[in-house]
Amino acid sequence: MSTTTTDVLIVGAGPTGLTLATALAVRGIWATVVDRQAAGDNTSRAAVVHARTLEVLEGIGVADLLVRLGVHAPRFTIRDRDRILVPVSFDNLPTRYPYTLMISQAVAEAALLDRLVELGGQVLRPLTVTDLAQDDQGVTARLDDGSELRARYLVGADGMHSTIRERAGIGFHGGVYGESFTLADVRLTGAAPGDEVILYFSPAGLVVVAPLPGGIHRIVATVGSAPEHPDVDFVQALLDDRGPERERAIVKEVVWGSRFRVHHRLADAYRSGRILLAGDAAHAHSPAGGQGMNTGMQDAIALAETLATALNGGNEELLNSYGAIRRPIARQVVALADRLTRLATVGSRLRPLRNTLLSLLACIPSFRHRLAWRLSGLAYR
Repeated sequence: MSTTTTDVLIVGAGPTGLTLATALAVRGIWATVVDRQAAGDNTSRAAVVHARTLEVLEGIGVADLLVRLGVHAPRFTIRDRDRILVPVSFDNLPTRYPYTLMISQAVAEAALLDRLVELGGQVLRPLTVTDLAQDDQGVTARLDDGSELRARYLVGADGMHSTIRERAGIGFHGGVYGESFTLADVRLTGAAPGDEVILYFSPAGLVVVAPLPGGIHRIVATVGSAPEHPDVDFVQALLDDRGPERERAIVKEVVWGSRFRVHHRLADAYRSGRILLAGDAAHAHSPAGGQGMNTGMQDAIALAETLATALNGGNEELLNSYGAIRRPIARQVVALADRLTRLATVGSRLRPLRNTLLSLLACIPSFRHRLAWRLSGLAYR
């Protein structure tokens, strides 16, 4: 049996794993990345990169490229049909990126992978970790091709159903929303702004309408039972039932679609010896607010700094600071997404009260400002 050694083994080549590998490569640390999927098999659920994420990505040389590739949306609104309940503007935030950057996860991953390869890194795929064991000096991972990888540290960035988290014995507590989520990238005409992200509240469930490059709009909605492949009629019915009324948004084509269920969970710990967690392996939540990919990439940048310190002779106990800082932030993100989701789906009896309360709060500049800071991620600087 062949055994390869590496400083850091990263399991998972999504946005979190690729960001971590790139951030380590920039620091001269060569990590090994493995992923169970063949190239091009990834789905593209996330579509938002916020200001704080772009700020931390500057250090690995990908922020400017993402900015060029994405759609800049300086405004986010929460609406009940045509009524604007809460307008949130990012224009005046103290950042180089006073907007939400709309870009698909697939494009973001491709940009990160190109940068990693430029720095001399690579992703080994398709490979699955089948077992692992750790000792005082490192972690040994067995792969499904019969080989072994020996690493000083192992990072599970392998998603919500993380094998690494389970093997490390770290709990993942929370729950699952009763509704399923449908996701579709569509071509629209009518009431579909090209520079604004809209979260529609409805007793039937929430629906998000957000612009993407190439004249595409991303639709995300809660439904009782989502079809595996949403078609034009299905998405049109969602928008007619929950979206704008005065001027309809007309679905011309479904470019891509999927379904998924959403959990709200948080790992009990981010570290178990020489095994660490990042991204969806450490936290899972509703897509309301578009925080998932952002929280994972920010995890990765923070973890790269602490791993680099430990690998370069620093006190390994500093690795505990990673979880001590990032886990409370994840708890806040999970709570915000949960509140937005539950507010979006209140029943018809409470709907007028909710709308009145939100409209009153929206008249308070400090409320809108705090929400902008939280959504943009600048609150977590």
